[in-house]
Amino acid sequence: MIKNFLNSESGAVTVDWVVLTAAIVGLGLAVLAVVSGGVEDLSETIDGQLSGQTISTTF
Repeated sequence: MIKNFLNSESGAVTVDWVVLTAAIVGLGLAVLAVVSGGVEDLSETIDGQLSGQTISTTF
């Protein structure tokens, strides 16, 4: 019974999926950390451009 348990590989697939999922989540967080600074700068630039615009009510 112990020999069969040690030779069983049915749980190995689950471990692989857990490791792959953790890697994907880690990469996602790393990308978020890198991209968030650039997006914040860009949004501030857009805000400045839109705030500086004037609306002309006459033709």
